[in-house]
Amino acid sequence: MALPVETFFLSPDHHGTLQSQVQQMIAQGVLSGRFQPEEKLPSTRKLAAHLGISRITVTLAYTDLVAADYLTSRGRSGYFVSPDAPHPPNFQNAQGAEDKIDWSRSIAHRFSETAQLSKPSDWARFKHPFIYGQADPELFDHANWRLCAIQALGQRDFGPLTTDYFDQDDPKLIEFIVRHTLPRRGIVAKPSEVLITMGAQNALWLAASVLLTQRRSAAFEDPCYPALRGVLQQARCGLLPVSVDRDGLPPDGISKKADVVFTTPSHQSPTTATMPLGRRRALLDRAEEIDALIVEDDYEFEMSFLRAPLPALKSLDRDGRVIYVGSFSKSIFPGLRLGYLVGSEAFLREARALRASVLRHAPGHIQRTAAYFLSLGHYDTQIRRTARILQTRRDAMQEAFSRHNLTVAGQGAMGGSSFWMKAPNGTNTADLAARLQEKSVLIEPGHAFFHGRDAPQNFYRLAYSSIPLARIEDGIALIAETLHG
Repeated sequence: MALPVETFFLSPDHHGTLQSQVQQMIAQGVLSGRFQPEEKLPSTRKLAAHLGISRITVTLAYTDLVAADYLTSRGRSGYFVSPDAPHPPNFQNAQGAEDKIDWSRSIAHRFSETAQLSKPSDWARFKHPFIYGQADPELFDHANWRLCAIQALGQRDFGPLTTDYFDQDDPKLIEFIVRHTLPRRGIVAKPSEVLITMGAQNALWLAASVLLTQRRSAAFEDPCYPALRGVLQQARCGLLPVSVDRDGLPPDGISKKADVVFTTPSHQSPTTATMPLGRRRALLDRAEEIDALIVEDDYEFEMSFLRAPLPALKSLDRDGRVIYVGSFSKSIFPGLRLGYLVGSEAFLREARALRASVLRHAPGHIQRTAAYFLSLGHYDTQIRRTARILQTRRDAMQEAFSRHNLTVAGQGAMGGSSFWMKAPNGTNTADLAARLQEKSVLIEPGHAFFHGRDAPQNFYRLAYSSIPLARIEDGIALIAETLHG
């Protein structure tokens, strides 16, 4: 019996040719022990049809694997795993040191127990991936990013490519952020008030590490981005969750004990609520009243395709109490891991020193590539194209919700890339997600976003940033069928 053709799939992250990817896929199957000697491979025609590639590509890959003794050809019978193929390594008899350490006593801080979102690494093979924040080839301008990366490798940029900036950043990227990105949010800042980070999460960690101690307390939205809650737990500060409503974080719910307030006013995570202008001013007044700082995570403000985004909290700040977090990872591609902090020089001095002691700075080549991508106009073009596509997908999602009687608990007033959904009471969306995976549908259960052990189990998030328009209707239908059936 031939190996099932369904066990073969192409990776969207592979950088080589299709032929090399087929070769690597089969070689890894042999080396991992999944493909055993004498097992028959799918025919070249069948595998090519399954993968959606040329039959000659599969034939050439098989031929190379025969030459490398991974496969053997038996005339009209087809291709088989060669009996002389490399054997999987056997570590069972390896003589290593016996682990006699009592790690339950030796580990001083536990980071693995923090609730995190779980996303399958092979999400792209699912037919209906309603998951947030993954790279969609339809939305990414790969050709121009590649050209900018090549330009950044040129001799003229040898310095930015190879320099150890220590606690500084690429001046070209900083200049663009100061002169172009921040003014769009109404923010005026000097280069010395901007720090490049390894994504928004790294920015939040730096802010929490500088501002919080065991004697200080942080107010944060509930539900919220789980990684933020993990950062605050690691800071060992007092935790002051504030339940959000349809307009986001209510200022009057913030305890006077709060030293720092963390908020996502543009698109509350995960409910997608947008904080009105009046509440933003009220939040600043409340922070001044209790003498608290505010860390504003302004993620997804670029995805305001329904109407113009409201001014950032930082732009309304008159006494320097708002620290602003921005990111290019959501709008360019998540693996970029490039964000930035904007704040008073006294705060940035400490954040800069902490960053330098932990990771120095973001890679120079990445910074310069991003600077070219931004300054040459490719970023704005990508944002406009992304906005058009996301609006089309959003409209299709809303129509499908109406047809299939699904309840929306929250949707961004300005746009965004996801819906916050509510299942009937008594539904466990973690179980729902497991059942849907068997139908090639991915959703995100909502319990991880909530603080405390009594988190509701019937919320879930559906994103439309990673799913093709043509697959939305059928995917929503499967969710409704599984949920109501």
